[in-house]
Amino acid sequence: MRRPQLETPTLLEVDAVTRLYAPNQGADGIDFRLHRGEVLGIVGESGSGKSTLLRLLSGLETPDRGAVRYYRDAADEPLDLHAIDESTRRALLRREWGLVHQNPRDGLRMGVSAGANIGERLMAHGWRHYGAIRERAAHWMREVELDPARIDDRPSTFSGGMQQRLQIARTLVTEPRLVFMDEPTGGLDVSVQARLLDMIRTLVRRLGLSVVLVTHDLAVARLLAHRLLVMKGGRVIESGLTDQILDDPQHAYSQLLVSSVLTP
Repeated sequence: MRRPQLETPTLLEVDAVTRLYAPNQGADGIDFRLHRGEVLGIVGESGSGKSTLLRLLSGLETPDRGAVRYYRDAADEPLDLHAIDESTRRALLRREWGLVHQNPRDGLRMGVSAGANIGERLMAHGWRHYGAIRERAAHWMREVELDPARIDDRPSTFSGGMQQRLQIARTLVTEPRLVFMDEPTGGLDVSVQARLLDMIRTLVRRLGLSVVLVTHDLAVARLLAHRLLVMKGGRVIESGLTDQILDDPQHAYSQLLVSSVLTP
């Protein structure tokens, strides 16, 4: 396959990806391209297929049919995510990709220190000098507004918002090319959400990250995403620029989603 000639190069190409558990449950024939440096939001109510799609894109589930292709370089043939071996797929998640879970405990090792959580990904990149790893971990604790004096504390001693910041530091310390975020502010107090979102937006822009963001919160989608996919019953029923969809939704379901947010 020749690489498509696009002004903004494709990083991820999703072709008719399908994984159904029952009629209208899962992901059904999903197609889209994610471009380098783009934040793509996937929105919809619970059960619409958002999380299933995210797991398919990140290699945590295998589709019944269809393909997910990852373009490492403009001149290279893409990697078919579900045709490569398991070790290569795991290496991608450790080195070039990142995954931020809704529950930070799913993305952290609770039995080791904050510094060890961050340093673990550095070691997967070949870092071996203890002092350099510790210095980098402390730097990233500051980046996510955590006190580096707590580098030896375990995540279980942190609040929920602090655990999410630590998970983000662990994910971004290696500056991955592609990050999957599953409801990154879900379950947090509104004031904590606002600060965390501002931090995520700043880091994504500064690092030039490509992001696939799953959220049910349209305010989060508006703040972070360049484009949106609206899902219902396992299908994408509308897609386009974020402001276009949120300000002038065309599909009746999208209109209902937006009006539910605006209705007091």
